[in-house]
Amino acid sequence: MTIHSTPQLDESLVQALVSDQFPHWTHLPVRPVPRSGWDNRSFRLGEDLIARLPSAQYYEAQVHREQRWLPYLRSHLPLAIPEPVALGQPGHGYPWAWSIYKWIPGESAADRAPTDVRKFVESLSHFLTALHAVPADAGPVPGAHNFYRGDSLKAYDEQFRAAIVILGAQIDTAAALQVWESATASEWTQPPVWVHGDIALGNLILSGDRLSAVIDFGQVGVGDPACDLAIAWTYLRGEHRLNFRARLALDVSTWCRGRAWALWKAAIIAAKLTETDAIEGQTCQQTIEEVLNDVARTESNIFDAEDGRANRPQ
Repeated sequence: MTIHSTPQLDESLVQALVSDQFPHWTHLPVRPVPRSGWDNRSFRLGEDLIARLPSAQYYEAQVHREQRWLPYLRSHLPLAIPEPVALGQPGHGYPWAWSIYKWIPGESAADRAPTDVRKFVESLSHFLTALHAVPADAGPVPGAHNFYRGDSLKAYDEQFRAAIVILGAQIDTAAALQVWESATASEWTQPPVWVHGDIALGNLILSGDRLSAVIDFGQVGVGDPACDLAIAWTYLRGEHRLNFRARLALDVSTWCRGRAWALWKAAIIAAKLTETDAIEGQTCQQTIEEVLNDVARTESNIFDAEDGRANRPQ
C-alpha cells in the first residue's frame, strides 16, 4: 500500500476548513486534542464537537466507513460511540474528506488505566458481545481498506515471518511460529460478525471508573471477531484475561487467532516494519513476552473449553 506524506495539520487549517464549509461554527475555538491518534489528527471544535482529519491518503476511506456505519451501529450498542454530524471536503491544500463528530467526554484508558479492571472487563465484554451480535448481512467485507481486520491472518503471513527474522535472538522463534501456525491453520466458519478492529486502551473512554465509550471505528468491518481479542494479551493479565474469555461466547480456535493478532502487531512494531505511536512502541515487547508465556502455561489455565474440560487449541 502507498501512504502519501502528511500535509501540515494544525489549528489554522481546521479553522479555515470550518469557516468555508460550516460557517455556522466559525465562531467556535479550535484546539488540538493531546492524544490525537495515528491515522487521524483530532481537534476540539468548541466544547461539544471534534474534527478528525486523516493524516494520509490511505486513511481517507475510514472517514466514509464511519459516516456510513456508525449511525447504524449506535442504536445496537450499550456504550457511546462517535456520532458524525458533518462530512467535510478537501480545501485549503488539504486533499481528503474529513469528519466532525459530537465530542464524547471522558478520559482515554491509555492515559488513566481503569482502577477496577474486573468491571472494565465486564463492560468491554458486554460491548463486544453486543457488537458481534449486530446484524451484519450488509456490512463492509474486510480487506486492505481496513487493514484486513475481520479477515484471515494469512494476509500478514509474509510480514510476520519477516519480523521474526529481523528480531532474531530477541524472540523465541519456535514458540512464536507455533502461535502463528496454529492460528493460521484455523478459520472463522460461522457467519461474519461486526468487528471494531482496534480494541486498544487508546480507543476506550472512561468516565470516572466506568468504561463509557468506544471510539475510532476506522477499521470497522464484518468477518472473524478474533482481531477484537488482542487486548487480552496487550493489556489484560491473569484472572482478568480468564474473565474476559469466559464472558465471550467464542471457541478455542478464535481465541488462538486473537492471540496471534496480538503477537503479529507487537512483532512488526518491535521489528520496525511499521510506524506507530509511542504507547504501542513501549508495550510491544511486553505483549510478545505475555503471548509466548501464555503458550508455555498449562492450557487449562488459559483456554477452558465450553464443557469445562481443558483442550489444547488446534
